[in-house]
Amino acid sequence: MAETPAPNEGGPDLPGRLALVRASIAEAARASGRSVDELTLIVVTKFHGIPLLRELAALGVTDFGESRHQEAREKAAELDGLGITWHFIGQLQSKKARQVAEYASVIHSFDRASLADLLASGERAAEGRAIGCFVQVNLTADPDRGGVLPQDAVALAEHIGTLPGLDLRGVMGVAPNDGDPRRAFAELRAVSDDVRRSFPRASALSAGMSNDFAEAIAEGATHLRIGSAITGIRPARG
Repeated sequence: MAETPAPNEGGPDLPGRLALVRASIAEAARASGRSVDELTLIVVTKFHGIPLLRELAALGVTDFGESRHQEAREKAAELDGLGITWHFIGQLQSKKARQVAEYASVIHSFDRASLADLLASGERAAEGRAIGCFVQVNLTADPDRGGVLPQDAVALAEHIGTLPGLDLRGVMGVAPNDGDPRRAFAELRAVSDDVRRSFPRASALSAGMSNDFAEAIAEGATHLRIGSAITGIRPARG
């Protein structure tokens, strides 16, 4: 993958943007009576080049989120040995699922039982390298958006929880583009509570992006997927 420099459109540089977001996360956690230690910051680096990722790693970022398989695979290979945890956060095609599982430690977009069946592996379980799984919940009225309906999340979670090589972590959701994100995350939190009744260990909640992570933290988010607030303007696809 070509090492093109990250864009810089003025304002704080990358270390400054990262510091600002970290400070905002800590402030939101305090306001919600929570510890920042409960939160995992996943920096979303889609379309950004290797130099930016190396700089983020040097700044202490250990969790990276990607949503395009080919790009993610190339980055994971290039940055092997840096101790990075790769989170796949995009919609996952069945034909590419096993390839994604070769580098991604966590997949945030489980939305069907067949995908879980495809990735279940007794060998992976025996080796102690189970894939972290989040059930993606559709928080919109659009059936074409990714994720299961809220009322179907428990059934999918129960299915994942029976399979070898899969470690059910919790639920994931994206707030609608319009409306109150806090209300959407409250709905996601209710789904999380339902899942936890069957699987108490599945307590993680993947929610919150650059424009709404404070609302997500207030509703119990544990994994924040933040891109442009840290990485800056996304480069055009090449």
